Amino acid sequence: MKESTPPASESLITGAEIARLAGVTRAAVSNWRRRYSDFPAPADGGASTPLFSLTEVRSWLAKQQKGTDLSDDVRLWQALRGAFGDDIVAGIAGVARFLAHDDVSRLDDNLADLAARLAAKESAAQVIDQLVERFLDSSRRAGSDQVTSLRLVRAVSHFVGPVPDDSVILDPACGIGTLLLSVGLTEGPVRRGQEIDPAAGELAQARAELTGPQDTVIEAGDSLREDRWPDLRADLVLCDPPAAGPDWGREELLLDARWELGTPSKAEGDLAWLQHCYAHTAPGGRAMVVMPASVAYRKAGRRIRAEIVRRGLLTEIVALPPGMVASHAQPVHLWTLHRPSGPSESATSVRMVDLTANAPDGPMEPTAEQVADVPLIDLLNDAVDLTPSAHVDATRQDFPAEYRALQRGIEERLNRLTALLPALTAGDGPGTLESATISLADLSRAGLVDLADAEPISTSEQLDTGYLRGFLRSASNNRRSTSSSGSYRLDVKGARIPQMAVEEQRRYGAAFRALKEFEEHIGEVTRLAEQVSALARDGLTNGALLPPEDGA
Repeated sequence: MKESTPPASESLITGAEIARLAGVTRAAVSNWRRRYSDFPAPADGGASTPLFSLTEVRSWLAKQQKGTDLSDDVRLWQALRGAFGDDIVAGIAGVARFLAHDDVSRLDDNLADLAARLAAKESAAQVIDQLVERFLDSSRRAGSDQVTSLRLVRAVSHFVGPVPDDSVILDPACGIGTLLLSVGLTEGPVRRGQEIDPAAGELAQARAELTGPQDTVIEAGDSLREDRWPDLRADLVLCDPPAAGPDWGREELLLDARWELGTPSKAEGDLAWLQHCYAHTAPGGRAMVVMPASVAYRKAGRRIRAEIVRRGLLTEIVALPPGMVASHAQPVHLWTLHRPSGPSESATSVRMVDLTANAPDGPMEPTAEQVADVPLIDLLNDAVDLTPSAHVDATRQDFPAEYRALQRGIEERLNRLTALLPALTAGDGPGTLESATISLADLSRAGLVDLADAEPISTSEQLDTGYLRGFLRSASNNRRSTSSSGSYRLDVKGARIPQMAVEEQRRYGAAFRALKEFEEHIGEVTRLAEQVSALARDGLTNGALLPPEDGA
């Protein structure tokens, strides 16, 4: 079946959501896709996580008369999706507020009636748990910063271990509260959180009030720019930070006292979150932070990594399996920092754990072959590479096999590069698209574009997001963003894009997305090239590898 391209504002749902919508199992949905040629084609997502048009699915279910006998919880979810669309978090928060405080200000009569009827049959806590479970099943790129996947919660809970009843737990980017409310199974710990999205924070607070634990307070605001808990020092700080873009607040926070390990660069917002968490850690306490794998080796963060290691603050890094995060399939790391109560408590080694070969739902307890305790001195080289596999593998490294595997990896990626390039044809010549243009500022004022994030997002069916972002980096827009001194600062509002029909926009958007994937692939080839070069030098100098025979 040919894939369709949905309008930017159309709701997309997963196979799990279709099953819930129709009141059937996921296996039934898979069977429908195989048996019925007219079942809606995936509109987005990859082969492993296809996304479908909600409108098309509803139409197909009605035509096939499937899912007509809906339960009350399915009716409530459908009504919320219809009333709130992609802002489903605000809808669930409205239901939670109604059930916790009898506040119907955000719900229409139908929603309030459905929620009340369901809560009467079960309980208010169960209603919210069911809605949150549905949201966790349906979450993807949009809204993923508000969600810590249940897989990730399980991993964090495992490595945190038991939490004493008299502990104070803080999550400065708590989203809808899943991580903060799940770690530590007892009612005892005091829990504090902060969330930049008011609706998500309100839902987290309502979840605590309805389902426990009771001593929980969530504040709204940007934790890096507007810390609502400046004096709080917690025994355990947990954080699954939002994706750190270049505008994490560096210019405003250059002299902030939290950067005791070094001021992060614009490219290292993740290390700003790590230091924010450490700043809130009480003496003798721990901070466990979910970090992108690249933070362990990026050149820009080398100085801060070295300072963390040198002071003996880093105790463990766990490389988790791919597929642990709701918004992408890339592996992530768990960094654990410990604030010493005295000089004798500083770490002398870092426990490196590599679980990347495990299944995401597999065991979290590492085997002996997946762990290495690395002395600090062995980490303080020029690269300060804290990637667990680099150290776990070094103790049992098969240099010839790794060299061949890296060779194959580079060859495979090089062979794919040409296929990734879009098939571009000759146009009408340079400058032909600059005659009729419109500024992003005008589109934003008209409510057609959201400029709140680092990159613009279309809010209209008449605009394609990929097209917007591609033309944002055109030569003319780059010139507008470059000062006379040669410095570059992206001028989003001043940028101009050509005016064209939405069908043409989508063609351009697809090409720009293909180019981005090509560039990402080039970056992966570069990283593999660096790895194979380093491995070859180490192997040649330690005797594990031999140079080629003459003529080979």
